[in-house]
Amino acid sequence: MKKLSAALILTTVFLSLSGCSAQDRLNQLLNAGDPQIPQKEAEHPRVYMDELCGTIKDFIGNQLTLFADPTLYSFDVSQADLECQNGLIAGDQVNVIYEGQLEGADTSSVKVLKVVDPFHNKTSLEEKTVYGQVQNLTANSLTLKSQDGITAVYPITGTQQYYQNGIRSGAWVYLHYRGELKSLSQDSTQQDASHIKVISVSDVEPFKVPAPTPTPQTSNEKEQKKEQKLRAVIQGVSMNTLKVLPQNSKETLNIDMSSIPCRFSGGITEGSRVNLIYTGSFNGTTLEGMNLLGVTGEIPERLSSHSVSYCVSGEITGSTANTITILSDDGMSLTFLTDSAENLSSGGLLTGSQVKLTFNPAQSRETNVYPCLKIEDA
Repeated sequence: MKKLSAALILTTVFLSLSGCSAQDRLNQLLNAGDPQIPQKEAEHPRVYMDELCGTIKDFIGNQLTLFADPTLYSFDVSQADLECQNGLIAGDQVNVIYEGQLEGADTSSVKVLKVVDPFHNKTSLEEKTVYGQVQNLTANSLTLKSQDGITAVYPITGTQQYYQNGIRSGAWVYLHYRGELKSLSQDSTQQDASHIKVISVSDVEPFKVPAPTPTPQTSNEKEQKKEQKLRAVIQGVSMNTLKVLPQNSKETLNIDMSSIPCRFSGGITEGSRVNLIYTGSFNGTTLEGMNLLGVTGEIPERLSSHSVSYCVSGEITGSTANTITILSDDGMSLTFLTDSAENLSSGGLLTGSQVKLTFNPAQSRETNVYPCLKIEDA
């Protein structure tokens, strides 16, 4: 207090000598207050992170539609990693991890980082069965009309299939799948099956491939009707016609599968190999002289990484941080995991690029997002 009084007296003397009003100067000093210290602006704005658990309703390349009661959300996942064990199956529960803040159903102000399985209380999807009449068959799709008259196009890329009595239009088969079919509002007789996972297709129930039980033969019959195998590569399939290129041949063969046993453990996929079981002789160019007994595809679980040749070709329609979605040549929307793939393509995986994707069906038995091994220009 003594020091403050002395300072004020000295200041008064100084101001008097300088010709200024002492009282005015004192008032200025006393009323000035503490000096203002400029506030340093935050170098980084605060980032809000949160997650939302919901049920998958739809996925289109880079747009994920999720239902979290009572709201339907549509997220842009073009910059997100998709890390769900079962892929993106309609009806499955997932967590969306994002930056920013949701405003009602508006997701435009958030950035999705990851889509993952729920950390707790993960609900397993039950396996369902549809019994239907075959309308059409391609490498990646099977069109069935169920007993109650509902038609749907099912994704069967890499799906194991066994047709004991052959496959043809009008045949009845059992199709096992996980997920939810979506009704099409414009047509009550049609359903959308594009985001389910098909487990198996067969004309026998339960799905079980019987072991061969050869009938005893005499020595003459053995010489005349000895079963043989012709190795071939699948070029394509349309309903009951399988197009293959035999080993060491330049001529393709059209195999009628309508009345012979056929088994495809990894699906009827372009590039994969099959054995044609037959008696008689192969002349190198045609089926003349051959009595076809069956067709058996290779088992993907037994293949080394260098011998996998299952391929799908199509146009890229969307992408995320670690996937691309293509529209296959036969019109199916398929999503592939790309973070471990060898990329030999020249298009930069841009939307509109035509690509050929190599995958192993053994790695996608439970998921509808297929781990890709190699990417090439189509």
